[in-house]
Amino acid sequence: MRPTERNFARRMDLTSLQLFVAVCELGSIGKAAEREFIAASAVSKRLSDLEATLDTPLLYRHTRGVSLTPAGESLLHHARTVLFSLEKMQGELSEYADGVRGHVRVHASISAIVQFLPEDLGAFIRAHQEVKVDLEEHLSTEVIRAVQEGAADLGICNAANGAGDLQTLPYRQDRLTLVVPQGHALAGETAIHFHDTLDFDHVGLHANSSISLAMHQAAALRGRSIKLRIHVTGLDALCRMILNGLGVGVMPQRAFELMSAMGGLTAVPLLDHWAARQLTLVARDFSTLPLTARLLVDHLSAEPQQQKPPAATPKAVKALQAAH
Repeated sequence: MRPTERNFARRMDLTSLQLFVAVCELGSIGKAAEREFIAASAVSKRLSDLEATLDTPLLYRHTRGVSLTPAGESLLHHARTVLFSLEKMQGELSEYADGVRGHVRVHASISAIVQFLPEDLGAFIRAHQEVKVDLEEHLSTEVIRAVQEGAADLGICNAANGAGDLQTLPYRQDRLTLVVPQGHALAGETAIHFHDTLDFDHVGLHANSSISLAMHQAAALRGRSIKLRIHVTGLDALCRMILNGLGVGVMPQRAFELMSAMGGLTAVPLLDHWAARQLTLVARDFSTLPLTARLLVDHLSAEPQQQKPPAATPKAVKALQAAH
């Protein structure tokens, strides 16, 4: 920080910024003073001092109240950002006083959340009970964007379409499978290529999900399109739609195994190379993450958790080998 920038930061007064925001929100110095329990003359003096510090007028003063100058509009935007950051900092630091000595923001894809994270995060929290993990479910593309923009410390997703300038570490592997109702024409197959499913109606996940993108790319390579009868946003909904005859669908094999208790469905392994997927940890810079986030990364990327894609079914092994 240059000396002029440092002096500017020292001359800025947080109370004045809070009062400035209050005046802007209420459109009146008097109303702001009443809300903040301070004399109107004191508010006016602080605003004048703020304008002197910035060497520019911030408000147009008139008989009906005040309105913002262009410089005032700019300051209002920045002041709200600063005050929001301070509130967030206060909230996070207060958790330390309550005994929570760490806070990690994680965004993850539905595949990671359904298949692996309940057990992995459960084991981590049992070992580090002082750590709080905020977990949000998003599409893989949104996970990557959240990490790039700083909305998440750590992302867990399928980064096959590129993580840009983010750093990555392997997390888990999974395999996609075709889910069909029992008695369906494809239910007796030991394994199948995706293009052989294109004559049938499909139930699809969100159009921007990594699974959906891979399916559409595979169909396009064959000069075909997918007969999508319905879109859903969750794997449980996908299974229920398939069970009720609305089409076939593609989902991770382990997720299907976890949901197979509903019965009436059969999983047919996909032979396509893109059916074997790598789930990835992403961060802007793993080395600069807070200590608690680095502990979580170490836990999630531990060697024992690096597994091969799960075998689909024992009877499909020969078909899978023949395809390669």
